[in-house]
Formats: sequence, C-alpha cells, structure tokens
Amino acid sequence: MRNNKIDVLRGILILLVLIHHFNIPYQLHDTVLGISIFGESLSSLIARNGNYGVTMFFVISGFLITQHTLQRSHSLAQINLKDFYIRRVARIMPCLVLLIAMVTILGAIGLKPFMNQAPNGIEVSYGLTVFSAFTFWMNILIIENGWVNYALGVLWSLSVEEVFYLAFPILCLTLGRGKGLIAFLLAIIVYAPYFRALHFGEASGAYLYHYFSSFDGIAIGCLTALIAQNLHEKIQFPKLVIPIVSILMITLYLYAPIKEVSIWGISLFAILSAILIFCFAQNPRTESASIFSKAMLWIGQRSYEMYLFHLIILGLFKVVYLPKASLPIEKLMLLPIYFIGVFILSWAIERYYSTPLNKKIRNRFTG
Repeated sequence: MRNNKIDVLRGILILLVLIHHFNIPYQLHDTVLGISIFGESLSSLIARNGNYGVTMFFVISGFLITQHTLQRSHSLAQINLKDFYIRRVARIMPCLVLLIAMVTILGAIGLKPFMNQAPNGIEVSYGLTVFSAFTFWMNILIIENGWVNYALGVLWSLSVEEVFYLAFPILCLTLGRGKGLIAFLLAIIVYAPYFRALHFGEASGAYLYHYFSSFDGIAIGCLTALIAQNLHEKIQFPKLVIPIVSILMITLYLYAPIKEVSIWGISLFAILSAILIFCFAQNPRTESASIFSKAMLWIGQRSYEMYLFHLIILGLFKVVYLPKASLPIEKLMLLPIYFIGVFILSWAIERYYSTPLNKKIRNRFTG
C-alpha cells in the first residue's frame, strides 16, 4: 500500500529537481523570478540546491525498501533474494532501457545534448557510457571524466541506489538476525560526512556523486524503517513536530549552496527527512484533500519517470532555444512548457510502459 504523504513529498522533491536542472542552462536570475531576497535572487534560492531533493529521495528509498521487505518477509534475515532482485529489475530496468534507447536515437540523428561530449578534454566512448549505465557506475564515470552525456547524467543517483541494493539482501541474510545490520548502517552514516570532507568542494563532484558520499541517506532511511517496525505502538507526535521539522529543512535548503555545507548539510537534511518520513509512516492512509496535495500526489507517484526522462524534454529545448541566446521572456515561456512536457511524457511512460511491464515481470517471476 502506497503512503500518500510520502508520495506528496516526492512530488515536491521532484519539482525542486526539475527547476534546479532548468535553471542550470536557462538561468532565471534576469527574469521576474530573479527578484532579490537577502542579497540573493529568488530563482537562485529556489533552484540552486535541488540536490537536497535527491538526498531525500535516497532516504525515502531506503525506508520503503526496508519497510516492504519487512512486510513481505517479517524479518530482514528471511529476505527472499530472488524476489528482491526481480522486484528491483522490474522497477528499474524498463525505464532504464527506454531512456538509453531514446538518448541513443536522438544522439544518432545529431542532436548535441544527447551525444557524448568531452567536458574535461577526455573522450569517452558512447559504448562505455551505456555500459556504465547498465552496470551502475555512471557516478564514477562522471567524477572521473565530467558530464560526458547530458541526458544520461541523471543516472548517477540510480548507480548509487542500485549498488546499495545489490548488497542489501546479502547484508540482511548475514547481519539481519542480530544488531550487526544496525551497526553496519550506523558505520555508513558516520563515514559519509568524513568521506565528503575528504573531497570537499572538488570540481569532480565526488562529495555529492560518489557512493560513499550518498549511501548515508539510504542507510538513514533503512534505519528509520527498522525503528518504526520495532515500535509496537504508534507514536502520537505533537502537531508542531512536522511544521518545525519542515521549517528547519526549508531553512537549511535556503541557507547556503550545498557545495559549501556538504559535509554536515547533507547528513542533517537526511536526518530531518527521516523524522518527517517517520511521522508520515504513523498514519499512511490519510487522503489528500487540497488541490495542491492531490497534484503533488499525482506528480509524486510518477517521480521516477519524471526524474529519468525530464532531461529528454530539456535537451530538446536546448536544441531549439540556445540557452545563451534566450531572452528572459523566452525563459519564462519555456518554464511552464517544460513542466507540462515532462508531466505528459512521464504520465504516458508510466501508464503504458513502465507500470504494465513492472507488473508483468513481477507476476511472471516472483512467488
């Protein structure tokens, strides 16, 4: 059963990621959205830290994977390896295959945003790029060579998640009976800020994109699900907890560019995210009442498709409207068209492709 509140949260997060990526080529500081607030443009404050959205996606992913595993197997130590991996394949691979097919076709007809580039002066073959996508080390390829393929760059986060989940069932089987798994998760959570400190501010982006700079979000999500499972009675939180946590997250989001506070900022944002998710997990069946929450719910339920395919739309924009030559009014016109295009494309993929294939693979190969 889906948790509506978490899906609403996903909807908000994916919008932050979408506007973050739009603002990189089509900077909005020279539009009406560039109004100055505390010495910063509003567009910059909203768009510059979209990576925090990915951090929270990691926390949500770790929480849901652990929670669903516990619901199916009753104990992490009894996890069914075959079913776990098939479910991951069913969810991940259809969209991954389609994305690579689309980028390959668009690149083959000569559209630059979909072709490999050499941003650091290092030529990387398209075949190696595709291989890294399917074997989940796109993040390492980016760290070592730069953003070699614009439209496939989003796969860095998928690489982080899937490498974690390749190991997750093995860890559950070997460490899940005692406190070993909890100790392992805590070690990851402690190590990640140290790793980010080692690579603080590097141009390669290792402090954001490397496995060990990102695993803590997933580990915090896993730990949150374990805590929720071990509480025999639901906790009634004071009504102010969610607003206070939300205000703290917004404050951190607006406080400074993530690059400047990555050592502790990512960890703090992940912990605050976990508190929010834990609160939401206490009452998962709440229906979305307002138009805003219903819209965010719809968007959140398709956030995976939106995340993978939004750069297809943005890449096509960059072919027609060269970012450096675009006027402020053109950027403002493109922004809603961009969102609508992403929504329509993602809806079509989810409805007619990814969800049907997901169900078919699960029904065919899982017990």
